[in-house]
This record gives sequence, structure tokens and C-alpha cells, in this order.
Amino acid sequence: MSTHAPSRPSYAAVLRLPHARRTFASALTARLSYGTVSLAVLLSVTRATGSYAVSGAVLSLFGATSVFLMPFRAALIDRHGARRALLPMAVLYGALLCVLAALTWRPGAPPPAVGAAAALAGACAPPLGPTMRALWAELAPEPGMLARAYGLDGIAEELLYVSGPALVGVLTGFAPPAAGILLSALLIVGGTSVFVTSPVMCGPRAVAPGPGRGALSGLLAPVAVATGVGLALSGVDLLLMAFAAQRSYDTSVVPWVLGALSAGSAVGGLVNGAVRWRAPARVRLRRFAVALGLVLAAAGLAPGLWTLTAAMACAGAVVAPALTTAYLLAAETADEGSRTHAGAWVNTGVNAGSSGGALAVGLLIGRVPLGLCFLLAGGAAVLPAVGAFRRRRVPAVVG
Repeated sequence: MSTHAPSRPSYAAVLRLPHARRTFASALTARLSYGTVSLAVLLSVTRATGSYAVSGAVLSLFGATSVFLMPFRAALIDRHGARRALLPMAVLYGALLCVLAALTWRPGAPPPAVGAAAALAGACAPPLGPTMRALWAELAPEPGMLARAYGLDGIAEELLYVSGPALVGVLTGFAPPAAGILLSALLIVGGTSVFVTSPVMCGPRAVAPGPGRGALSGLLAPVAVATGVGLALSGVDLLLMAFAAQRSYDTSVVPWVLGALSAGSAVGGLVNGAVRWRAPARVRLRRFAVALGLVLAAAGLAPGLWTLTAAMACAGAVVAPALTTAYLLAAETADEGSRTHAGAWVNTGVNAGSSGGALAVGLLIGRVPLGLCFLLAGGAAVLPAVGAFRRRRVPAVVG
């Protein structure tokens, strides 16, 4: 009898799961909308109003309603089922994006109307990422396969946020920027229409109206760590700009250093999905967050650009594993009928952290030494992880 452990499932094996390719492809098509919409809104509002301040405020309104209302929209998915709740959200969201595109198609748009349309659109944005991650738990219930599926999902999502702005850039070469908003509407309505027809799409489940105390306790760690990761990373671009200016480098090198961060994240995500981890998700999550914080803190001591680039690549190598593990831990904590809601809280944590971190770093740069700014960015990743895991918790009981 063979004593060899079963081999680690491959990414190809994930895509060979019944209905996985169709479901994942349609979800990615819809999610590409989130990769295109931010730049499209920024460009079109700036052109229509002639004001960067107005475009920044409109984008902030859109982001705030999208991020902070996401758990409530995800709860509707769990309560009523994705087939019944997701498509109406996508259609309403797409319609409001069309209104925003119409308002900003030509110069002279009234800022209050543009801001209202953007805020309402964000409030209706369908939680496609959390819904897809909840479906992965249906498609791949075996833990090893689920971890690989989450890794694949995270890498694909990162690629969407890289390719989306490039697609908008190509489109605006021959069309008004508002055409990018229309493209975003088309992607999300078309992709979601196919997504909800997947045979594995779950319907409503008979669950309690809210998570129990144990489930909320279990969600604290992944949400806290995700928020810390968002805080730590959101100011990195400003830190790199300040580093380049302080050392008299051309600031055009900054995108290349950020590219090292993204490349490191992609490689880290691939490796994380390929490794058969022995440590439980809670332990891995804390280690990834602490590693990210330590590398960011050390990056402030980099003597030159190449060392800083290497440090950013190392930091990126733990970003995707940290976020993937946070989603996995949230899925383990949640009962079967609230996985979308649980994943949405992790997503909200990342985005909320990203919103606040850039503001904090912007206020600190120039007022305190740059090395201390890097140290504080690293601390933003470490402290939530240490605080969330400081006490040994009993397993969550939902009843």
C-alpha cells in the first residue's frame, strides 16, 4: 500500500471541475467592470467638469457607497439567492452608470447631479467577488482544492485591475472618456447575466437572520488583517514617490517599482496555492501579515532603488497569500448560508483600509522622517494581526 500523500490539486484541476470554467469566466467578465470603471469615471468627470477636485470627490462618493454598503448587498445575496438578487443589482448598477455616462459625455455637467449618480451607482454595485468565492466553496468543497481555487481567483482579480485601466486607455484613444463608463456597464450586465445561469448558482437558504456571536468572533481576525493589509499598501505609491524625490531619482521609475510589488504578489499567490500547508489558516494569516509588515518597515532602510525594488517584490510575495488566507478563514468561519456575507466583510476591510491609508501617509510625508513612514505602514499590517490573535479562541459554534 502506498504511503505517499495525495498530490496537490493543480490549477488545471480546478478549472476541470464541473461548470467551473463557464462560471468563473462569466464572473471575471463581470468583474472586469470594476477594473475599468474607476479610471473611466475619473477621466470623464474631469473632462466634463474641468475640475480635479470635483472628479476626486465624485470618485470618493462612488467608492464609499460601493465599499461600505457591500456587506448589506451581500446579505441580500445570501438571503434571497444569487439568481434572484444579483442580476437586479447588476442591471440597476449598469443603468445608473449609463446615466453617469450621459451626464459626463460632454463638458458642462452639473457636479451635484454627477455626484448623486455616482453615489447611487456605487450603492448598487453587485458583490461579484464575494459571490464567486462563495461559489468556489460549492464547486470545490475539498480544502486543498478550495485553497487552490481561491488562489486562482485572487491572481485573476489582480490581473483584472491591471488590464482594466489599460483597456480604458485604448478606448479613450478614439472615444470620449464616458465611453469607458458605458463599457463598464456592458461588462457587468452581460457578465452577470451569464453568471447567474450557472447550474451551481445557489438559491436562498434557510438561515438565521444574522451571524451568531461565535461567527462574528471568527470573522474578526480575517477582517482585521485584511484592513491592516489595505492600510499598509494604500500609501505605498506615495512612499515610493517620496523615496524617489528624496534620493533624486526620476519619479518615472515609480511605476516599475510598483510593478515589482504586483509581480511579487502574483508569484506569491501562485506559490501559496501550490503549497500543501500544514499550519492552519489562522496561523498562516498571522504570519503573512507580520511578514508583510516587517518587509515594509525594512524597505524604509533601503540604500537605493534596486534594494527598494527587491523589498517591494518580497512584500508583494505575501500580499496575495495574506488576502487569500483571509478569505479562506472567513469561509471556514461562516455557515453555509452566509459565505457571501462573510467574504464581503473581508473585501470591505481591504477597501476601507485602502481608503484611509493613503490619506494618513499623505499627511505624514514631509512632517516625519521617511523611514518612520515606512515603519508606520508596516505597523499597520502587523498590529491588527497581533491584536486579533492575541487570545486563544474556542471554535465558533453556530446554532
